[in-house]
Amino acid sequence: MRTKKVIITRPLAQARDFAGKVNQIGGESILFPLIEIHALPDQIPLCEKVQELADYALVVFVSPNAIDAFFQHVTIWPAMVPIAVMGAGSRFALAHHGVTDQNARIISPANALKTDSETLMEVLDTSALAGKKVLIVRGTDGRDFLSDALHSVGAEVVLLSAYQRSAPEFSEQKKAELLTLLETECHWVITSSEALRTLVSWCAQLEEDDFVAKLQHQNIIVPHARIAEVAQDLGFHFITLTASGDENVLVALQSHV
Repeated sequence: MRTKKVIITRPLAQARDFAGKVNQIGGESILFPLIEIHALPDQIPLCEKVQELADYALVVFVSPNAIDAFFQHVTIWPAMVPIAVMGAGSRFALAHHGVTDQNARIISPANALKTDSETLMEVLDTSALAGKKVLIVRGTDGRDFLSDALHSVGAEVVLLSAYQRSAPEFSEQKKAELLTLLETECHWVITSSEALRTLVSWCAQLEEDDFVAKLQHQNIIVPHARIAEVAQDLGFHFITLTASGDENVLVALQSHV
């Protein structure tokens, strides 16, 4: 059987380990990042919040990138401060920094097929957060649902930007790579709605055939219901939705590669 190409679109720092796992199950991984992660030039606010962790009743990390950026300044996580995360990827990132259920209280949505701010709110003890400080660590932009919801239950919410993200430059080299991939039978692993919109935008900029239509007929694998909904809105025909976490994406890939 011909080896199937698996296009990994996540930021490079998170892509390499997953690429190795894809190769181990018989796929041919190709790194094609659609998001770049950049450290903030001013790290002082991060350092200050690390020193103030004991003041918070809860710290929420919205992504693995937020965890990695924040934990550059953490020596030991204070066990009395609970952590909330969205999915398995963030739990993996915490474990990489030595924080697990064995030495910290980690809260995450119960439904692995839908891991977002809404389902996180469902499992938080919101009555215990009334009048308490909650720190949300995220990128320089993001959804306001979680902060608004926590405000509504009486929590004092502090937002902390830990990193910034952007789309890569759509260079001539990127254009050539994309043209080649669109002419190949591939599986695209898409782990953010932002990345998916960037991919569609890039295809729309190609000056030949209707490459958006070609993209819409590619197989995409997404680990989140919200990304699947965006893919449907963008006209994709072949969408595989998995539970959160790399292992679940790999299980889905094993049936194809």
